Amino acid sequence: MTHVAGVDVGSTATKAVLLDGNGKIVGTGICPTGANVVRAAERVFSEACKTAGVEEYDVAYVIGTGYGRYKVPFGHAQVTEISCHAKGANALFPATRTIVDIGGQDTKAIKVSPNGDVLDFCMNDKCAAGTGRFLEAAATVLDLGLDAIGDVSLRSTAPLKITNVCTVFVESEIVSHLAKGEKVEDILGGVHNAIAGRSVALLRRVGIEDEVTFTGGVSRNAGMVHALAARLNTRINVNPMSQFVGALGAAMFSLERVRHGTAPPIAEPKENAANAHGGH
Repeated sequence: MTHVAGVDVGSTATKAVLLDGNGKIVGTGICPTGANVVRAAERVFSEACKTAGVEEYDVAYVIGTGYGRYKVPFGHAQVTEISCHAKGANALFPATRTIVDIGGQDTKAIKVSPNGDVLDFCMNDKCAAGTGRFLEAAATVLDLGLDAIGDVSLRSTAPLKITNVCTVFVESEIVSHLAKGEKVEDILGGVHNAIAGRSVALLRRVGIEDEVTFTGGVSRNAGMVHALAARLNTRINVNPMSQFVGALGAAMFSLERVRHGTAPPIAEPKENAANAHGGH
């Protein structure tokens, strides 16, 4: 049976998804990206193949995506993460119209059509405010594991207002709150609300339509899902595969290319001029 793959090389984590010829997910792989991008891509691809019981050389087509998509040496083509997230989110939740993708160092808002084509997008990639790095800084100051802070934030009864959305300055603000004797859960409730507010502002620039799907590594954070849902006043789609959405979309593009033979190039979305990249 034909197998295809997608490899998403993100700033923090690298993911791979392996599909069989019917489009079924048969293998996944994930690891920290680290300094050696090529090695990370090779590692997750190998892990996905091993999970599926497939030899690497039997994979017919591989597409790379993410910021390191040109560093996938065994890849046959590259597609931007915007297109891949739209494709993957549409596969997991076919009614998706708006995507919020929060990764390690950037946040993206994507508006999609009923068939998963990108209609518009904008991104905040000038600094790490409101991203996974922001959460990581908060976790470090509070001496908590990154995987724990979402659940702790859900215990908050009086979330504090966090005025700094800059990763550099939020640490000193958290230390100040601790010195005043504020509860850790209320500090984290404020941190999650601050990120939600920044993300929703980005989403409004492309237009928020139901259904909203949350992708990226931060989608695993229950506190972030709750904060976004509360701010948007709607249910947020999340799935155990949400962190793999980019790699899933890339794998689906791979499958289309195999099915159609020499398929035409994938049209890359262009950001609306009105939605200039956000900064601090």
